[in-house]
Amino acid sequence: MTEPAPRDAKDGPGSGDDDQRQPTMMEQMGGVSGLFYSSVPVIVFVLLNAFFGLTAAIWGSLGSAVAITVLRVVRKDPLQPAISGFFGVAIAAFIAFRTGSAKGFFLFGIWASLVYCGVFVASVLVRWPLAGVVWNALNGKGTAWRADKPSRYGYDIATLAMAVIFAARFVVQRWLYDGDYTGWLAFAKIAMGYPLYAIGLLVVVWAVRRSDKRLKALAESAPEPETDAQAEARLRQKYAQAPTTET
Repeated sequence: MTEPAPRDAKDGPGSGDDDQRQPTMMEQMGGVSGLFYSSVPVIVFVLLNAFFGLTAAIWGSLGSAVAITVLRVVRKDPLQPAISGFFGVAIAAFIAFRTGSAKGFFLFGIWASLVYCGVFVASVLVRWPLAGVVWNALNGKGTAWRADKPSRYGYDIATLAMAVIFAARFVVQRWLYDGDYTGWLAFAKIAMGYPLYAIGLLVVVWAVRRSDKRLKALAESAPEPETDAQAEARLRQKYAQAPTTET
């Protein structure tokens, strides 16, 4: 009889899932490096526009976006931020080309912020707050949180916090756009990007922890389902105690 192979010391409880764990929301957004990558095409556009004109700025921003996308693919970074970042720059460059104005490079992002704000607010009104929907979908936790009103209210707050962030981006950047402050537009786009998302993510994390704590407490306090054996024993006891009728 052969003995089972010794278990590797690294195979502790839960360690087998490390290689298959789902990426966190922050990792799917691109992580800390995403802030740098998303800033490069904007900085390149502003600098080239200042020194060499709009055409050079458009091609330079596109070239930097392509280089960053290739670099992220080679490094096996998450593809979604790389691809969405490239298409975002491509659309911005196209609008700048069509409008013939450097500030047109930021027009798509400005209006996208307003759309995102509306979507977040609408999700709260229909009682499907996006913060809860997205987070629980990414982590495979289903929709049990919607049955608990305090949990849903927490996700409402987190969703509205994200809506406020997008609204602030639209108001500030639209004002800078109308004032032809192209350089400040670039600064606002970077400063009101990942840094503000990080603040919103803190509110989301608060809502997640609050909801998880409540759902865990509710699960622990819920009565265990009755087994077949317990049901049979209960019925036997019930009929054994029933009064008998005399004939």
